[in-house]
Parts: sequence; structure tokens; C-alpha cells
Amino acid sequence: MSDESSRGSTGRARRRQADAKTEGKRYYRIGEVSKLTGVKPYVLRYWESEFRWMAPTKSRSKQRLYRQRDIEIIQLIKRLLWEEKFTIAGARRKLQELGVGRALDTPQLEMALDGDPRSQVRRLRSQLDELRTLLA
Repeated sequence: MSDESSRGSTGRARRRQADAKTEGKRYYRIGEVSKLTGVKPYVLRYWESEFRWMAPTKSRSKQRLYRQRDIEIIQLIKRLLWEEKFTIAGARRKLQELGVGRALDTPQLEMALDGDPRSQVRRLRSQLDELRTLLA
């Protein structure tokens, strides 16, 4: 039993070391991005063909090198496709409407995804109330 508990703590320690290594990195390989985002490498390669602005740079050896912004875009696309249930064409259209930079801003995306104007006004009102209490 002590062997099992020591193996578990060793696994957690390795994960913490891996997280610490990736914090200061500028570029990530496709396998690392796959682990960070939970998206398989073949899916990432397919998304590159569907979403033009998701084209990572490539090294001399033709390996894909992703930046932190690329990872954020991947997570956004994943959310649109898997959680919000957009089709690829619909997600592409939504990102073009918002612009990728604005789409990465979570409150903007929340408002854009919610089509009901009343709920948008309610959300804005509650956010303004929160700001008022913070400033008071």
C-alpha cells in the first residue's frame, strides 16, 4: 500500500514539474498542446485546415510550434464546437463576426453566444452592480 501511495505522489510531483516547465515556455509542440487542451493531435491538424488563423509556425524540421495565444484560440474553438455545439462552419462564422481578438475576451463571447437581449441586459446590469459595490 505504501508503494501505491508513493507512486501516486510521484505522479503528482511529475505533473507539477511538467506544469512548471510549460509556464515559462514560448513555444509548445503539438503533443504538449494536445495534453494541455485535451484535443487530439489529428484534430488540431484538422482544425488548422478549417480555421486559417490557427496556423502555428513550423520549425526547420517542420514541427508545429504553438504559442500561448494559439493555445487560447484552440481552447476557444474547442468551447464553441464541444460545449456550445456549433458546427465548424458556424464556429468559423462566429469567430469572423467577433474577430479572434474580441472572441478571446470571455465576457464578449458570453454576450455574443446568448441571443436573448433581455438576458444580455440582465447580465450587464448585474456586472455593473458588482462594479458599483467594488467601487463603493
